[in-house]
Amino acid sequence: MAMADPNTKPVQELTVMNKRGLKLKGLLVESSPNSKEVCVLCHGFRSSKKSGTLNRLSEALVESGVSTFRFDFAGNGESEGEFAYGNYWHEVEDLRAVVEFLTSRGLRVVCVAGHSKGGNCVVLYASRYHDVPCVINISGRFALEKGIMDRLGGPEALQKLEEEGVLDIKDASGNVQYQVKKKDLRDRLTTNMHAACLAIPEPTRVLTIHGINDEIVPADDAYQFAQRIQKHKLLLIKDADHSYSSHQSELAKHVLDFLQETLQS
Repeated sequence: MAMADPNTKPVQELTVMNKRGLKLKGLLVESSPNSKEVCVLCHGFRSSKKSGTLNRLSEALVESGVSTFRFDFAGNGESEGEFAYGNYWHEVEDLRAVVEFLTSRGLRVVCVAGHSKGGNCVVLYASRYHDVPCVINISGRFALEKGIMDRLGGPEALQKLEEEGVLDIKDASGNVQYQVKKKDLRDRLTTNMHAACLAIPEPTRVLTIHGINDEIVPADDAYQFAQRIQKHKLLLIKDADHSYSSHQSELAKHVLDFLQETLQS
């Protein structure tokens, strides 16, 4: 067990094996020694379990009596595997491995919450597995066919990907950050969020939170989730950007309120 700052709860560094034989690295923070309820937090695109947004959410949840588990998807952070641009359903199965692992330790997963691409993951998870009562989608993208040009670099980049089958995504200095393969793009374009939303059963309570000033994913996407999920609540945070830079406390309050409503219902 690795100890955190003396003023915070102890953090356990745990390893979960996914169904592809890859080790996923995670952090379990228990609100108390006898705590059995845990919320799993999922990071976004090219992020990790150490995301500032997830870390602050974890602190708020633990302080309110709910343990948290944050982990790196395969190919991200400290987890094994190769990074892939699409990979939506593989990440759902990573989350499934985590839920089963925590359950095997005697914990009850009461909520899965994800930020950005992690929001897509928890919605997709709820469409396939119906064992978590509370799902929180924070700034997830509904229209997966959008936002691609911004990531890949425009029509010329897409043409190069089509012709060569692989595309290097570089930073401002010309260094390769990651690669996109043609099959990865296809994975994204064939991931059907509309069908996923309709497949979530009514007992599952879903909250979508989105910042009005989100510069990455338009707030309109939040309305798309709201229109298709049966038991859904939509909360828009005025002036908040994609990372909730100046709205972390408000974000945490909405997450906590919704989770507590679910546990009491």
